[in-house]
Amino acid sequence: MSRDGWRPDVLGGGFAQRTLPLGEDGEGPVVATLVRLLPERRLLVRRPLDDVDVLYVHGWSDYFFQTRLARFWTERGARFFALDLRKYGRSLRDGQTPGYVSDLAVYDADIAAALEAMADRPADQPGRRLVLVGHSTGGLTLSLWAARHPGVATALVLNSPWLEFQLSGVRPAIAPVVQMQARWRPMDAAPQIDLGFYARAQQEAADPDDPVVVDPRWRPEVSMTVHAGWLHAVLEGHAQVARGLAIEAPVCVLLSARSATPTRWSDDLTRADSVLVVDDIARAALRLGPSVTIERIDGALHDVFLSRPDARRLAYARLGRWTTGFVER
Repeated sequence: MSRDGWRPDVLGGGFAQRTLPLGEDGEGPVVATLVRLLPERRLLVRRPLDDVDVLYVHGWSDYFFQTRLARFWTERGARFFALDLRKYGRSLRDGQTPGYVSDLAVYDADIAAALEAMADRPADQPGRRLVLVGHSTGGLTLSLWAARHPGVATALVLNSPWLEFQLSGVRPAIAPVVQMQARWRPMDAAPQIDLGFYARAQQEAADPDDPVVVDPRWRPEVSMTVHAGWLHAVLEGHAQVARGLAIEAPVCVLLSARSATPTRWSDDLTRADSVLVVDDIARAALRLGPSVTIERIDGALHDVFLSRPDARRLAYARLGRWTTGFVER
């Protein structure tokens, strides 16, 4: 470990990690983990994102492992950071309830610790812009954070953000029931409806010439247990989005062109979002702020950057085009 707390990460290839202490809760010491990939230094060569820091936040039942996404940003000059939130992935400790919080604003502390660690930079890099990148629940978390912290982020990139409940029409009816359950029995578990088909779809869509290694301890085939207190926090976030967030920074939302219901296995699940109702997410995204671009990717999975090669290339091309317009200078 270096004197500043960074040490080699499990991803290898230049990735490093740093543990961020966050105090204690009822389950013991709490930490977040920041993962870093720095761009190669090029003397006298100006790259379009040389003054940009990227902060990525993962989704539910997930952690950071998307090395291709990191290199997309570092190849353009940006410093890339990814945050494994408390009780996820690298930050999960024995005896903790995986992923559990009762309020998404709790993650303000995780993000603040990450930004402080990111600010520890060389003297020749005094002022940098911040781009937030979030997937699924991470997209919801970062959207709410950006609304509470206006003027901090230069731009947001949201990869299939969970901005609305899958049964959007019944959310107002079920929210009070979940709220009551969260108040009196927050650790009650919801029925498990994940049959493992999304994990299988990712495996089927994987590129054998450019494999992505996933640790099943941190990203199980069947998603982690959903508790009432956590679900209430998410529904509260959806309600805030529905009321409008007024995020000042430009927002890019990448979504699959269509959804598929994962009640039984079919190859169709390898070319659609089997987690969210993408049309509902597209409508909800328009309430994020005054400058929202929605990119629909034909054939994409829920994580558009883990799709089959043709859809993945299209997703990166769309992101590159948007970045040129809104971030590069």
